Formats: sequence, C-alpha cells, structure tokens
Amino acid sequence: METFITFPNLCKLDNVAHLFTTKLGGVSEGMFATMNLSFSRGDDPEKVMQNYAIVAKALSEQSGRRFTVDDIVTSDQTHTTNVRVVTRKDCGCGLTKERPYQDVDGLITNEKGVVLSTFYADCVPLYFVDPVCGAIGLSHSGWRGTAGRMGEVTVRKMVEHYGCKPEHMYAVVGPCICQECYEVSEDVALAFGETFHQDTQVLSRIMYQTKPEKYQLDLKEANRQILLDAGLPAGHIDVSGHCTCCESDYLFSHRATNGKRGNLGAFLALI
Repeated sequence: METFITFPNLCKLDNVAHLFTTKLGGVSEGMFATMNLSFSRGDDPEKVMQNYAIVAKALSEQSGRRFTVDDIVTSDQTHTTNVRVVTRKDCGCGLTKERPYQDVDGLITNEKGVVLSTFYADCVPLYFVDPVCGAIGLSHSGWRGTAGRMGEVTVRKMVEHYGCKPEHMYAVVGPCICQECYEVSEDVALAFGETFHQDTQVLSRIMYQTKPEKYQLDLKEANRQILLDAGLPAGHIDVSGHCTCCESDYLFSHRATNGKRGNLGAFLALI
C-alpha cells in the first residue's frame, strides 16, 4: 500500500503537486495511528504538526519545489458550500496562525506555492485544476455539500474569479465511502431527490432503497454527475476506486470506527 495516494488526471499535469493521505507514514499513535491531520479529536498537537511537516516534505519531493507547513492553508469545514478565495497571505492559516475565516468547505487560488488542504473520514474530496488559466480548487463535499452541488459551486467560483473554462478543467472525485457502505435515511434521500429531480435516471443510479426509509447512496457518482453538469468533459474527471469504509485499515472512516479516528487530508498546490 502506498503512503500517499495520487491521481492519474493530475499526475499528467506539470503545474501542480497533489496527494491524498492514508493512515500510513505519520507519527501519531493509538486510534490516530499514524497520519492523523486533525487537532480537534484528542491527538497530541505536536505529533499532528509533525504529520503536516511529513506531508509538506512529500509534496516537495513530488514537485521539486520546497514546501513547509507555512505554505499550507486549511479549511474550516462545517458541511457548507462556502468557497473561499485564498492567497499567499492566507498561508499558515489553521497551522501556524489563526484562521480569519469560518465555515469554509472549499478553497481556490491562482497563486503558486499556496498549498490548499481539506479533511476527510468518509466525505468526498474534490480536486480541480485549470492548467490553461493556472488556477486550482479543493473542496470538501459530504452528503450536505453534494446535495448542495459543491462541485458546481466550486467550478463557478473559479470561472468567476479567474476566468476558468469548465472544458479546460480537470477534476478528481477522491477516496470516500462507497455506495455499498453508505446507508442513509429518508431525509437524505429527499434532499437528493430535490437535487436530481430533473434526471430520474441519474437519481436511480446514485440511490436505491433497501428497506423502509433506508437507502444506499453513491456519493462518488453523484459528484461525478454534478461535475458533468458543470461542463467538465467526462474524460477530465477521475473517480477514485478507494472506499474509506471498506479500507478502514488503510484510510480513516468515521462510520467504520463509530467516530474513533483521525482525519485524512487532501492537498493541492500550483508549482
């Protein structure tokens, strides 16, 4: 098993560094072993910071550009569809200095050397790169974010702020919980019924009922469809085959461990 996961769509681009963390390669212990990136779940903060330094080193080795924890900008995830434009002045936010923002589940930038970071333990990481205009985005999309079409919101924000064109953009739907592992209740099903009410074929593909008021939801396919609706070419969208819940020995999963876990991280930077 690889210490860090990378994605074919982004590996072929020469202007970005990226990775998705696993449980491997860090210094945390116990239920946080070993690459935990959360300061808020009870882990030793010094070990968490060491884990960030290990990630920065891995990005440096991948890209040939030196990165440190001072280059990383962290999200403040509360299951919104809020996307923040970040610049060099935001570097270090959440790690070496306080964040001047709250309720941010997506980050975009067009500045080189700014490392975007978002966090996971079953929800969907969404990576975005426009290699033509030189802009990137990274968004966290749980069921609420997906029902709110977070992928489309992020694309529109990049179009608005940087002049990106969806047809030029590459995206990744990263490791998250799979449909077989993700049972949801009636309220979630109703939310997705609203989101995809214009396309019953898509709705039947991403969700099916198993028993009264219980459904199996495919967050990966839902997000892929949202990116297609936003104008990205199908060939520009990678969908990870990893399931955080099926592979809970390799990836942190909230559902598989009843919340006794650390956080995985998605990282993306222009170089």
